[in-house]
Amino acid sequence: MPKIKTIRGAAKRFARTSSGRFKKVQSFRRHILTKKSAKRKRQLGSPSLVHSADTHAVQRMLPYC
Repeated sequence: MPKIKTIRGAAKRFARTSSGRFKKVQSFRRHILTKKSAKRKRQLGSPSLVHSADTHAVQRMLPYC
C-alpha cells in the first residue's frame, strides 16, 4: 500500500492533543476588531477544540498526526 498524503493546509491549522482530540485557532480575530469587545477578542485568542462531528474529517486529512 502506498503512503497516504497529508493535507498540508489542515496540518497548518489543526494539532492533536494528548487526549486524541484536535485543537484549532478560532476565527474572527484578523480584522474589523474595533467593533468587537475586549472580552470577545480575548476569548477568541485562546485555542478551541474541533467539534466531535468534524473530528472524523480532520482525522482523514491528517492520517499520521
